Amino acid sequence: MYDIAIIGAGPAGATFARLVADTYKVLLVDRRLLTEDCDKSSSTKCCGGLLAPDAQAMLSKMGLGLPRSVLVSPQLFVVRAIDVQQNIERYYQRFYINMDRLKFDRWLLSMVPPSVEVRPACRFISYEKGSGCLKINLAEGENRYAESAKILVAADGALSRVRKQALPGRPFPRTYIAIQHWVEADSRLPYFSTLFDPEITDYYCWTIPKEDRLIIGAALQPHQDVLGRFKRLRERLQDSGFRLGKTIRRESAFLLRPLRTGQVATAANGIAFLGEAAGWISPSSAEGFSYAFRSALILADVLRGGLDGFEKRFHQRTGKMRANLVLKSLKSRFIYGPLLRNIVMRTGLQSMRIYGS
Repeated sequence: MYDIAIIGAGPAGATFARLVADTYKVLLVDRRLLTEDCDKSSSTKCCGGLLAPDAQAMLSKMGLGLPRSVLVSPQLFVVRAIDVQQNIERYYQRFYINMDRLKFDRWLLSMVPPSVEVRPACRFISYEKGSGCLKINLAEGENRYAESAKILVAADGALSRVRKQALPGRPFPRTYIAIQHWVEADSRLPYFSTLFDPEITDYYCWTIPKEDRLIIGAALQPHQDVLGRFKRLRERLQDSGFRLGKTIRRESAFLLRPLRTGQVATAANGIAFLGEAAGWISPSSAEGFSYAFRSALILADVLRGGLDGFEKRFHQRTGKMRANLVLKSLKSRFIYGPLLRNIVMRTGLQSMRIYGS
């Protein structure tokens, strides 16, 4: 029997496994292969692959530095904000690390000690309460089997299967469909763009340069002509001066947007929730890396005091994270409220001029 079974080997799951490996017997499973020779299309998460300052701070706190192999060019220092409805455009200085998301996940997983039992291409099916443990039903291909663990950690992303079974009555954060197209770009655009257009979404759209490619993305409300709205985004970008070439790759995934702290789950009945599986993601920017790292770090620290009664301790220790989420929710009102955003952008507050643009 394992002390801890972790579902999901993304930033939250891999980080947590690394931090508790010297104290507990750990099982880490992920539905992806995450090996160098794996099919990239089946292993890459639909993600812009940008490390924001909050996430950079968490890496620093853990004493980690990114290897060069993870980085992609260009590195980004400017955000271009485009308000289509008000016909306003501004540039803001920001510092992002541009990276390859799949290589980033592989790097985090590579630091998990050999003492952790890692099972790639393994799917979580369900769990059952046993005598002093949890029976966890897993599948690899057509084969199904069960493992036992004292506690279960859900780090399996936005629509966490563990959370759906464990907390069926708990409300999920608002759910969007994130769509990304990788297109050929005939010129290098050294900035991350955000586009606001209520005819497309009440959230936001983005472009991110990656070498000689450009990611076009949008967080779209389900059941609202998703494909038609994404087509409209491409048209808006072309109207704004983007020259878009052939589409190389298409990606999609569900994306959460917590609007209140009650939509975030921490722990209950021997199960803990990390990262986006818990609902930890910024409602203003959809940034999730920092929350994934922070929740993993807190849970690992809590479990140094033992497994018994960890649920209450973990909930208490995440109080500052919930307060941060409230602040991000207030910030989102300025960003996505047309009137407030119009006032801020028209004044040019904290914006900068780009010479030669």
